[in-house]
Amino acid sequence: MNGSLEVRRLGRTQYEAAHALQQELLVARVEGRIGDQLLLTEHDPVVTLGRKSPIGDASGATVPVIQVERGGEATFHGPGQIVGYPIVLLSEERRDMHRWLRDLEGVVIQTIGDFGVEGRRVDGLTGVWIGDRKVCSLGVAVRRWVTWHGFALNVHTDLAAFSTFQPCGLDPQVMTRLADHVDGEVEMEAVEMRLLMRFAERFGYREVIER
Repeated sequence: MNGSLEVRRLGRTQYEAAHALQQELLVARVEGRIGDQLLLTEHDPVVTLGRKSPIGDASGATVPVIQVERGGEATFHGPGQIVGYPIVLLSEERRDMHRWLRDLEGVVIQTIGDFGVEGRRVDGLTGVWIGDRKVCSLGVAVRRWVTWHGFALNVHTDLAAFSTFQPCGLDPQVMTRLADHVDGEVEMEAVEMRLLMRFAERFGYREVIER
């Protein structure tokens, strides 16, 4: 990918508002009215259900539950978590959704590596892991080769929020957060900046424009 990447750092948002913005930008990108976008946000507490979520999944959740278009199963979004939504027109050589997921995992692995933490993939599972604990969940969708939805990286997330359902079909105890693996304090803004840098590097953007 070349050209510019427009970054929108939204701060704290309600999930429905960020979802509506994604839909608006998705249509504009499909129609060629805007360039590639990366939304970075931190949601009010919510559980989202992907296309593979079993009926009744997350029925024990104590926060709002929303069905969405992305792949994957149930996950939690809330304070202390950085959520990234790339709205990107995939170039012809990248039009493989498995490759897209691996690329996003690579961005997160490099980012947490910048904080001295070794991330890894697990065969047969989507996401990023630290040892045997999952620190980042991914779920994406695509329309006319424009991506939307994305990744959720736990930085300071209250992990108790995962305990009322099976995140991504897994035992809730498997979830972890970056702050528990870093010596000293880790600031959300610092992690956001490294994510942005690593994303731009991986996809070869010549210019990053922040709104």
